[in-house]
Amino acid sequence: MRKVEVVPLRGIPEVSPGADLARLILDAIRREKLRLRSGDVIVIKQKAVSKAEGRLVALAKVRPGPKARRLAAAQGKDPRLVELILRESVRVVRAGHGVIITETRHGFVCANSGVDQSNVKSGYVALLPVDPDRSAARIREALRRATGKDPAVVISDTFGRPWRKGQTDVAIGSSGISPLSSYVGAKDRFGYELRVTEPALVDEVASAAELATGKLRGIPAVVIRGVEYRRSEGGVKTLVMEKSRDLFR
Repeated sequence: MRKVEVVPLRGIPEVSPGADLARLILDAIRREKLRLRSGDVIVIKQKAVSKAEGRLVALAKVRPGPKARRLAAAQGKDPRLVELILRESVRVVRAGHGVIITETRHGFVCANSGVDQSNVKSGYVALLPVDPDRSAARIREALRRATGKDPAVVISDTFGRPWRKGQTDVAIGSSGISPLSSYVGAKDRFGYELRVTEPALVDEVASAAELATGKLRGIPAVVIRGVEYRRSEGGVKTLVMEKSRDLFR
């Protein structure tokens, strides 16, 4: 069993639209006196990616429609915020107790379609990247061009979970790492053959990274070293459950 290291990349400045995230990450890696290796996993917070891609919206420019106004009144929310939540979703899964759970265009089921006011300047909100897997692939390719090394890239965000309090970070985009680690067909220590065990490795990596980034430390990325994984270009989209197999619809 290899040792797993999680190294926070400190000193990355506030990310602005058009920022070169790969360059900011490489500069931070050098400040930590590290060298990027093939096999490293770079985990980047969604907010940094959304800012770099210009996925920021000024609430003052949003004109809520009738549906947004009704839902906002029922849940005690800003109608402009609810309008953006609806625009970013394909359906409202459930609303109550001041919470709006939606299914996003990516297939994620989460609060507020991932629309978030935290860690952005006053009067603005951040939206999820349009295609987080593609975002991860672009950053990975830029890192490869700059260094000749081949890391994996995971983009993480904070999600709640049904039936449990609290939130945890999960992967919303990835490149170069298989999202699942399959143990199907392997035998446990007692000889039992595993039939369905497939840990969501990219979610485990995202959650481990959050231990180093935190919510208030201003650290948008980490290097994780020592994780064993298979190469894959499938991306997080492959984790979204098919409707025909979803027991909760």
